[in-house]
Amino acid sequence: MTDPVPEPGAAAQSAKRWRDLKKRALSAAVLGPGALLCIWLGALPWTGLMTLAIALLSWEWVRLCGLRSRAWPGIAVPVTVGAACGLAVFNLPVPGLAVLLVGFLGTWIAAPRLRRRGGGPPPPASWLALGVLYIGLAGIALIELRHDNEAGRNNVLFLIFVVWASDIGAYLVGRLVGGPKLAPSISPGKTRSGAVGGLLCSMLVGWLAADFLVPGNPPALKVLAVAALLGIATQLGDLLESGVKRHFGVKDSSMLIPGHGGVLDRLDGLLAAAPVAALLAFAVGYGVPLWR
Repeated sequence: MTDPVPEPGAAAQSAKRWRDLKKRALSAAVLGPGALLCIWLGALPWTGLMTLAIALLSWEWVRLCGLRSRAWPGIAVPVTVGAACGLAVFNLPVPGLAVLLVGFLGTWIAAPRLRRRGGGPPPPASWLALGVLYIGLAGIALIELRHDNEAGRNNVLFLIFVVWASDIGAYLVGRLVGGPKLAPSISPGKTRSGAVGGLLCSMLVGWLAADFLVPGNPPALKVLAVAALLGIATQLGDLLESGVKRHFGVKDSSMLIPGHGGVLDRLDGLLAAAPVAALLAFAVGYGVPLWR
């Protein structure tokens, strides 16, 4: 019996499914080691990397809102977020959070008086102001996590590994298995199988990472629970960013990273998971791994 002949277009659809894989892999191979090196070297290199990331994220957010980041009040987003994260660098996270709140309210009040680039109606006040909290909270969390000299490196590495595992697992399982859509009205490309695959991968990698970073039989249930919580937050952050792009009618937040779009496209899950990790670090105490 001869093998069945594939339906016309099947090969083309399969190629289309994986067409961005090469660009994603190359971008990850370039950006990933640099991020890991900054985490490993200490709080200062990591803070420098976060400064660059926060500046780019702020620029992308203001750009999504149709405004300019070098003109008022679009400039309020990078200035407010930068000031808040700067306070976190000097171990003043509470004043930093207060600056974020003031900036959020001030931007909300100012936004209705704006006009988009090239004319048109003003953007909803909530969208421009949301960027202050969205980027600022994550920035403060990532800086505070690494500034814990006793456990900061391990906690940030654990967070990064779990977020990456969630993204990679969801991408690969979703492409291979397919099936029902997770949230078709928000992100038509995401599947339920991908969500499950991402969650399982985040838990597996989280357990392996905990055992590697702090050898000595880590508490399995706690590790899996923390990894699952961060994995769920990662996927919610991905959906949130997809909803934002859908609202503004764009495919990518920018074209800075080949295969990934913009910095916001690459860090969407981390932006949501980082505040959760920071709250866990606060709960377990200074110098203690997240999973202890």
